Amino acid sequence: MREGQDPGPCAAPDDEVVHLPVAELVIEGSPRASGEDQEHVRSLAAVEQQLPPIIVHRATMRVIDGAHRVRAARLSEKKHIRACYFDGSAEDAFVLAVQANVRHGLPLSLKDRISAAERILVTHPQWSDRMISTAAGISARTAAEIRRRSAEPEPSGVRIGQDGRARPVDAARRRSLATALLTENPDLSLRQVAQVVGVSPETVRAVRNRLLYGRRPPPVRSPKRQRQEVGWAPEEQDAAVRRLASDPAVRQTDAGRVLLRVLRTQAMTAEEWQKIVDNVPLHCAPLVEQAARESARMWAEVAARVARNSSLAE
Repeated sequence: MREGQDPGPCAAPDDEVVHLPVAELVIEGSPRASGEDQEHVRSLAAVEQQLPPIIVHRATMRVIDGAHRVRAARLSEKKHIRACYFDGSAEDAFVLAVQANVRHGLPLSLKDRISAAERILVTHPQWSDRMISTAAGISARTAAEIRRRSAEPEPSGVRIGQDGRARPVDAARRRSLATALLTENPDLSLRQVAQVVGVSPETVRAVRNRLLYGRRPPPVRSPKRQRQEVGWAPEEQDAAVRRLASDPAVRQTDAGRVLLRVLRTQAMTAEEWQKIVDNVPLHCAPLVEQAARESARMWAEVAARVARNSSLAE
């Protein structure tokens, strides 16, 4: 695996750099719906320094990463280009192409990243939402929503995380089964219960410890309720802002008025947010994405601090 690549279930390209004939390379199946940016191709063709090697799927000679560099090489009438081979499947080659275009070069648009996530979910349904979100450059919440809309069946009742470990999708239900087994048969070993229920012995140990201290496992929630708790609907957000505005402790202080002003600017419907997303100029997309991610990070920090202050006051 080359430096800078994240570990994951997919294989990595070879470290060996070879020189491949430009004429034999295939440029198709890119995650970029609009194709290559010709201005970017011309700018690469004018670069005098040696560009990084492209990545090529050995079985098909399809360019996985570096289509712009290949177009630039053809524009400059170069016969060969530096490359590294990838020997994985066509499905893994697409994932690698998405990861490469998310990390560097001309970034993929949000629309392209969501389309890529939808395709990865079909070819890699066993991957966790966070694994898919990391590969496609979207949030885990968006990946979960894509999975919910697709109604793709769980291949084996487990999902593979970024650490390569398989975890059951219905973990809460399995812990409840382990609780029932240990309650009825306290002499069963951890390994026996784990084998029957389909969890790790360490999970069974945690369940047994809860029973020893008189604590029951958390109730199993339905998927519908879990989805409802992922985030507020816009009307709930609007109602929360109105309640804050009616509270004198907020409305009659400088800091409270600033808070209300900021919250009101962000209390928009999903359609209004989508209209903003659809009208971001392509050349501004990286800056808008960076600003949005930083804003999200700051709000997450604010939420954590407010929750911490609230818990200290109880």
